[in-house]
Amino acid sequence: MVTLIPDVSRLLADTLSTEKSTVDSATEGLDRLSRVPLFPLSLLAVATGGESHGRRVAAATYLKNFTRRRMDKVPSSPELHREFRNQLAQALLQTEPAILKVLVEAFRLVISKDFVKENSWPELVPELKLVIQNSNLISQSEHSQWNTVNALTVLQTIIRPFQYFLNPKLPKEPVPPQLELIATDILAPLQVTFHHFVDKALSFEDKLQVEYDQILLIICKCMYFAVRSYMPSALIPILPPFCHDLFRIMNSLSLNGASSDDGYVMRLKTAKRSLIIFCSLVTRHRKHADKLMPSIVDCALKIAKQSANISKLDSLSERIVSLAFDVISHVLETGPYHSYQCSLQGWRLVSSHFSSLLDSAIFPALTLNQKDISEWEEDHDEYMRKNLPSELDEISGWAEDLFTARKSAINLLGVIALSKGPPVVSAVSKRKKGDKSKGKQQQSSIGELLVIPFLSKFPIPSDGEDISSKTVQDYYGVLMAYGGLQDFLRERSSDYTTTLVRIRVLPLYSLHQCAPYLIASANWILGELVSCLPEAMSADIYNSLTKALSTPDIGDISCYPVRASAAGAISELLENDYFPPDWLSLLGVLVNRIGEGDENESSLLFHLLGAIVKSGEEKVAAHIPDIITSIAGAISKQLPPIPEPWPQVVERGFAALTVMAQALEDSMPSDETKQQEKRKWQSDQAAVARIVSALLQKGWLTPVGFTDGVQGATVSAALPPPSCINDCSALLGFIMRSVATPDEVRDLKLAELISVWAYLVADWHSWEEMEDQAIFIAIKEAIDFHQRLDSGGFFMRRTPSWILNGSTSSIVECVSAFVTEAITAYPSAMWRACSCVHVLLNIPNFASDTEVVKRKISLGFAHSAFSRFKDISNKPSGLWKPLLLAISSCYISYPEIIEQALSENEDNGFAIWASGLARISSNSFDPGLSSESEIRLAVLTLTKGVERLLARSESGSTVLRDCLVSLMEACIHLKEVQQEEENDDDDDGDDAEDTGDEASEDEIDDEEDSEDDVREETEEEFLHRYAAAADELTEMVDEGDIEDEAQDIELGSLGEVDVEKVVFSLISHHQNLLQLQTLPPSLVQSILGAFPEFEQFFRVSC
Repeated sequence: MVTLIPDVSRLLADTLSTEKSTVDSATEGLDRLSRVPLFPLSLLAVATGGESHGRRVAAATYLKNFTRRRMDKVPSSPELHREFRNQLAQALLQTEPAILKVLVEAFRLVISKDFVKENSWPELVPELKLVIQNSNLISQSEHSQWNTVNALTVLQTIIRPFQYFLNPKLPKEPVPPQLELIATDILAPLQVTFHHFVDKALSFEDKLQVEYDQILLIICKCMYFAVRSYMPSALIPILPPFCHDLFRIMNSLSLNGASSDDGYVMRLKTAKRSLIIFCSLVTRHRKHADKLMPSIVDCALKIAKQSANISKLDSLSERIVSLAFDVISHVLETGPYHSYQCSLQGWRLVSSHFSSLLDSAIFPALTLNQKDISEWEEDHDEYMRKNLPSELDEISGWAEDLFTARKSAINLLGVIALSKGPPVVSAVSKRKKGDKSKGKQQQSSIGELLVIPFLSKFPIPSDGEDISSKTVQDYYGVLMAYGGLQDFLRERSSDYTTTLVRIRVLPLYSLHQCAPYLIASANWILGELVSCLPEAMSADIYNSLTKALSTPDIGDISCYPVRASAAGAISELLENDYFPPDWLSLLGVLVNRIGEGDENESSLLFHLLGAIVKSGEEKVAAHIPDIITSIAGAISKQLPPIPEPWPQVVERGFAALTVMAQALEDSMPSDETKQQEKRKWQSDQAAVARIVSALLQKGWLTPVGFTDGVQGATVSAALPPPSCINDCSALLGFIMRSVATPDEVRDLKLAELISVWAYLVADWHSWEEMEDQAIFIAIKEAIDFHQRLDSGGFFMRRTPSWILNGSTSSIVECVSAFVTEAITAYPSAMWRACSCVHVLLNIPNFASDTEVVKRKISLGFAHSAFSRFKDISNKPSGLWKPLLLAISSCYISYPEIIEQALSENEDNGFAIWASGLARISSNSFDPGLSSESEIRLAVLTLTKGVERLLARSESGSTVLRDCLVSLMEACIHLKEVQQEEENDDDDDGDDAEDTGDEASEDEIDDEEDSEDDVREETEEEFLHRYAAAADELTEMVDEGDIEDEAQDIELGSLGEVDVEKVVFSLISHHQNLLQLQTLPPSLVQSILGAFPEFEQFFRVSC
């Protein structure tokens, strides 16, 4: 290793060079050395040696990345691996902070595998315990070789993986033995040290305070990781003294402004972690922390009441106030797995503080302050994210990610408003089951008794009142509070909410001069409460919101948040099925404003336009030809002239265009007798297609200098940007569906657009579900277009390529490259890609001179699908089917070539695939083959497979028998499906009506019964439910969207093959195989029942 260190050190120094060639050469050299077993030890030696700081950091960083790449592999030398992890741990205990920060990431990877998953490092905890005890600050020895901060950082790294359940599928997972050992040997004894350090940190004001506060923070993190999910038994006795020390830390805080002092920042971080620990104790370990609840509540109340200083607080201090509100919510809320006694205890602890909480903590956090005004002026989006969220999270005592004091205060206010306290026993509660009208509202909530009356005492500001007015500032808080009461208001009658909105919100819109901060909040409230309001009130709300949508800026004050919140509220109103009396007027307002404001505002209005079109459907579709020219023009102005990513406003514009195009298509007259309306619709479709084509030409063809994509094109070296490829693909599909003649293809430059699109998708690697779906649809549209109008064969013709270094490729090859990579992407992309495989192989017109292209893409599909299948073959799943059927289409096209490719990929690759295909084709596999086309393809492929296995003299193999059994089962299944489809047209409507009536009656009965059956979920039921949810989530991650399970596969000419005749031919030519294969008697009977003509071949078997 000594001889390796100088080379590693020199190469690492070269990686810091400013010369690219030197860096590249050094990187290659390190890659070569990385194959040497002692390489990681050499890196560690450089990282902790006497080299320059830059070189040490480079070595530590390279070691971290090297460990990440190699950790999943089996070590070539277990002895060297053990030596490496031991030296790494020792280095962490002594190195400087900058190197520690990097090396601890590598150590975390080792811990996750060796200590947590494999439990193969038994000496780690005992040795770390000794190191901590003998570290400099704990042993109070200046000559100790161990640094306390470093040692505790190692402890934190070891505990961190246990913050989550290791096996969440178990209803009651026991505490892992490693965590129990850490808690017993280190954490529990460390409580004494923690108490001692709290004393020192709260007493000293010199430089030692920073180091002590750092230690307190690390220990708090360790405790949090230990109790976030589990509760080690050794920690239960130390919870009271530990929490008592946390209370002392919290009481030392003074949140009256920002502080840059390092020691105080550490103190604030420790306080934040303390509150997070309290949240975990309340929600996860209530029974162990039951006696601590009063103190926890008192501590949180003291912090929450410092919200009066919120405008002066930095983000960390505000987060502490936010967490204090969250702790109170957690205590008060009835947990899903707690008994009612816990919720009753929470009520008793908090209810006496409701009035002071509302007056001294919650409301001060909601009122308008100088920080709000500054954020409004400096960063509109940040202001809206904090104060006018488009979707308010569900009000809950279990919310953990609110982060701002105002959001947490609103959440707590909602929890308080819904609270009703202990149940009141009365004669009414003993009503008969059939009496549904009594007792529902016998107990008033705190919202009615306290919250609404409290808010009602603040008057509406007068016309023109300045924002410096306390009335305006307070009413801003009132509006914030109303926005958080939506769950409470949903439980009230619609008249209650209507009265509230009419008296307390809508009057603001009647003021000639009202502070924009109030109008923006009022817009937000209307959007949040629209689902609680009666339909009769929608018109008044709509008129108020459209007025706000047109609000101009007031001098130097931008009113963008007013318009943005109005747009969001209008979207909510439309989603709740409100239809404006005049759609064209609303569209006109948007069209006139789009392009006038900045990009953010235009982007927002494009989003609202899409929502309007989705809601209005055919009512809006009639106006699309009138406005689309203006919309396309506004987008065109924002397109960059050079190939660079499109701005958000362009992406939102294309999204709106996609919705408009879809709405226009959906409005096509279905009545064949209305010829005049259909001709008008076709004219509109053609006009919209021309406009969309022109826009795509500007976005795709102009920036790259594309002159003619078919007739000897000359292209630039760079592709246009792949921005909003999903919407562009959808629009391209719209254009392809709209053309009917070669002249239209030429005029719309459709060949050129398809060519650029094909290259874009071939170079697509950013796999995201919502970004990819339309590409797969467009691929099928493109193949259909090729069948209809590609008389010149440009789909198959090779053209100059942007992505293949000057070589040529065809459109079908580019599209196939996308599909090949998609097979290895996320599950639903794999489903869609496999569906496209059948389209690309079975539908296009491959001539003799392009047969090489088909063979090439078949090999690519088969290799990709088989590799993916091997990755998941250890556990049968729904993902098997699309992969194995995709390989089947490849095999049908080129049996010998695909067989050879599968065998080259892995020994017995062909047998592995054939066995898998037999398995998914059997009656016992779930989810099995269901559509006629799936079964047909399987039967044809199995027939060829059986023939091939017989030719290979494998007549006695298990694979052959499995294939034969599945072949016959699939044949029977196919005949049954065909018969079902023939008989599927009778009496469906009547059955559906009868079923619907019965279902409605059952639902009514269930709803009535459920009112009497409401009860608290037990802890055991909760744990079982969450374990089942974790299991389902794992299945979703593994298998993706299974709703596409049954797919109609495009088989092309294969769909015309007489399957029964093919199978009959196979059996008649290979009667001897029946002598060697023992078929189940029940299967033989089923065969003879479905195919009597096969009786001559199965007599012997019978």
